[in-house]
Amino acid sequence: MYLRNKSNEDLAEVEQLDVLMDPHATSLMVHYFAGEEMGEPVSVDKVDMVFPSGEALPRCWLDPHYRMHFD
Repeated sequence: MYLRNKSNEDLAEVEQLDVLMDPHATSLMVHYFAGEEMGEPVSVDKVDMVFPSGEALPRCWLDPHYRMHFD
């Protein structure tokens, strides 16, 4: 799955989808693209990433207590 970094707009490929969807994990390993080559894996904070369309990640992927929020 591909995500985009909110601050610099760089596209990244997520290594492990289970970590992305785990609300207890605050960071994940991604590969940024540099030209035609995939970069080395780096750790990023999940809150800094969005879908390529710019849509935010679902709250249930970021907040382990998402069911307790009623807003």
